[in-house]
Amino acid sequence: MDDWGAVVRASEKRGDWDKAITVVGSVAECSSPDPYLHDAHLWHMDLLAKAGRLDELARWGERDRCARRRLDRLLYEQGRDSELRHRADCGDKTAFYKLVCLLRDRGDQKAARQTVADIDPTDTYATHLALEPHTRVERNGSG
Repeated sequence: MDDWGAVVRASEKRGDWDKAITVVGSVAECSSPDPYLHDAHLWHMDLLAKAGRLDELARWGERDRCARRRLDRLLYEQGRDSELRHRADCGDKTAFYKLVCLLRDRGDQKAARQTVADIDPTDTYATHLALEPHTRVERNGSG
């Protein structure tokens, strides 16, 4: 990692999201054969999430699987089941799995099983997730 990495880390540390996002975004490449450039892309998506730029992350997610996954994880962490449900209903498998886990982790296995039945009852992984015993998970101070 060159000097840009130090600039991004320093900017992130002081909460200067604009600078951190701009600098890492200038070198980031999704699915790059260069692992440093792909890692920069993942870092870029993570910074968008940390900065609360959900709309921007969603726009990236229209064409970028890394952004979609990061957005789905953020929605899960924030307990935003209605947004995960909408994304799952539109075919986003990661959102589907995160929604099932969110419902299960809240202790509502009945809702988790019903969600699987409603969206894709043939998805064996989602069924497995819905049937696992719930574990209490801390999400951003709640849980």
